[in-house]
Amino acid sequence: MITILQAIILGLLQGITELFPISSLGHSVVLPSVLGWNIHQNDSYFLTFLIATHLATATVLFIFFFKDWKKIISGIIRTLKQREVKKDDTYARIGWLLVIGTIPAGILGLLFQESIRKLFASAQIAAGFLILNGLLLLGAEQLRKRAARKNAEQNDESISHLSPLQSIYIGAAQSLALLPGISRSGASMGGGLLAGLNNEDAARFSFLLATPVIGAAALLKLPEIFSSSYASLRLPMFVGALCAGLAAYISVTFLMKFFKSNTLKPFALYCLFAGVGASLYLLTK
Repeated sequence: MITILQAIILGLLQGITELFPISSLGHSVVLPSVLGWNIHQNDSYFLTFLIATHLATATVLFIFFFKDWKKIISGIIRTLKQREVKKDDTYARIGWLLVIGTIPAGILGLLFQESIRKLFASAQIAAGFLILNGLLLLGAEQLRKRAARKNAEQNDESISHLSPLQSIYIGAAQSLALLPGISRSGASMGGGLLAGLNNEDAARFSFLLATPVIGAAALLKLPEIFSSSYASLRLPMFVGALCAGLAAYISVTFLMKFFKSNTLKPFALYCLFAGVGASLYLLTK
């Protein structure tokens, strides 16, 4: 199935590429084909392995933003008791924006999961989506230059000023990550920039929004992870999840500092070169 070395490589890859706006699924589909590994990317065992690494990433994101989640969850509970969301209740508003933002990905994921799964069989298609992801990031970078809100000290307040409709737009943009090669963080950041957030605010909202989406999708498949039919995969899954969690923590720590003053352009160029390079290589095989 998956060797320990392969699990380490795939785990580190997932932890980095899930949060960097360069698509974890795209890399997980393309890399085994480029390296000539005997792995069928649309088989259930491989998808179960990826679910385990995604669960680790979601757990790390929750821990990293734990202080924020405490405020957000308390805010949601407070509004349920009061039966209203006050305009000055920043974290309650963010909480409900996150709830609304998860709806598009949840609906689209349930409706099209089988169709999307078929795309995992083609590394060439994933490479093509990587190229598209690079183009989308370049477009998002143009939006960043026009962002209206520039005060990073007011990021939570800026996020809370999003409208429910804007949150749905951002959630819909995030749903593009169901396609292997399109970045979840890149798509949702682009949606945030379009809504008027600056780069740091868009990244923050993107990571907060990704946590319940990734976590819920992984938890739904949790019985499969502990199924007896996957007993031989448990050690690689554990190793891969551990590596993914470590890489995710380093990645989110770096990116929250990086987006204070840097842009999406390096990631866009990387996706373009990686996608074109992988496509040309796969055509020659």
